[in-house]
Amino acid sequence: MMPLALANVGEDNTILRIGGNPETKKHLENLGFVAGGNVKVISEMGGNLIVNVKESRVAISREMAQKIMV
Repeated sequence: MMPLALANVGEDNTILRIGGNPETKKHLENLGFVAGGNVKVISEMGGNLIVNVKESRVAISREMAQKIMV
């Protein structure tokens, strides 16, 4: 298990756990990051990640990506 921030670009990953406080967990859940879901890092720019989750592209900060375990 590792944070999404360390995942390779283009690699399919399964979300195992979402960390952080309840507000952060709810925010990520609303974006589509749920345990058991698939996520793929599309690109990394300036420390921020563009990811494909639930057939949508979402930009998240490296700090948020550290809370998503794959």
